[in-house]
Amino acid sequence: MDIKSMTIEELSEVLRGLGQPAYRAKQLYSWLHVRLVSDYGEMSNLPKDLREALTAEYPLTVLTKVVRLDSALDETKKYLFRLPDGNVIESVRMEYHHGVSVCISSQVGCRMGCSFCASTIGGLVRNLTPSEMLEQVYAITRDSGARVDNIVVMGSGEPLDNYENLLRFIKMVTDENGLHISQRNITVSTCGLAPMLRKLAEEHLAITPAVSLHAPNDELRKQLMPVAKAYSLRELMAAAWYYAETTGRRMTFEYSLIEGVNDTPQLAKELAGLLKGRPAHVNLIPVNPVTERNYRRSLVKNVLQFQKMLENEGIHVTIRRELGSDIDAACGQLRRHYEESKQELKV
Repeated sequence: MDIKSMTIEELSEVLRGLGQPAYRAKQLYSWLHVRLVSDYGEMSNLPKDLREALTAEYPLTVLTKVVRLDSALDETKKYLFRLPDGNVIESVRMEYHHGVSVCISSQVGCRMGCSFCASTIGGLVRNLTPSEMLEQVYAITRDSGARVDNIVVMGSGEPLDNYENLLRFIKMVTDENGLHISQRNITVSTCGLAPMLRKLAEEHLAITPAVSLHAPNDELRKQLMPVAKAYSLRELMAAAWYYAETTGRRMTFEYSLIEGVNDTPQLAKELAGLLKGRPAHVNLIPVNPVTERNYRRSLVKNVLQFQKMLENEGIHVTIRRELGSDIDAACGQLRRHYEESKQELKV
């Protein structure tokens, strides 16, 4: 395991093996996860021989900024980071009235195959380590100089398909010895891995779960999301309500509106019937156009009609504020364009 993925207890074992006193673990942890340094040489209160030993035996996971796109419309910034093995991932920094939010990736690519998402084109390359997930937050913090208030694990990848690394990431980013971000300020998205959602409920975390629903019936959902062929809507909703009952947390359901596909009044009625009387919040998302897919975002009037129909049935619903539309801020777009440009150069 790389050193930036280690807890204080695990660092203590490493340092003990290097002949160091136990208190060095907290010092090292603070440098890595509070001061967010990217080089052992900056750790001024550690002995020189220790810094040299760590440099030789435990290379630090540090992301390299390939490009940063700054929106001219708002304060959104989209990053393409290179991992130590050469793979690239995306992260987004967004500013809201309630603070700074960062959307991070959990995998390089994705194997879920959702038909309206660029992240899944090309499939899954590999899972991200806890340190690679943390480092997205850290690298953006170093770049902006401002504290991150909220984290959304909703970038490229399916977080629950990288379960153990996700849990370690949450533990470390909320650790009082680290950034100490509240669990309540962390949202984790899933496209519908029902068994893993049940398993997550047993962790009794205070995070906000967000289920990517996108259709209120199995037939349409199977067309949009291959995961629906493995887990029916009945299974998924049972897991969602189990999560809500077990943790006391309200469920968020993400619903990307695609013109002429899932934005009709009849489907709004079906969705209301699915959620009515339950602790649910619906986040409507006018879909981001993806050149490789033949989908268009819903017309504004249809989005507003869909929202009104849900509200009339007592469903709490919001329309996601669109940020960074001029910089390809949708999941997977920037990485996809970067990989395509590399292939063109090879040709």
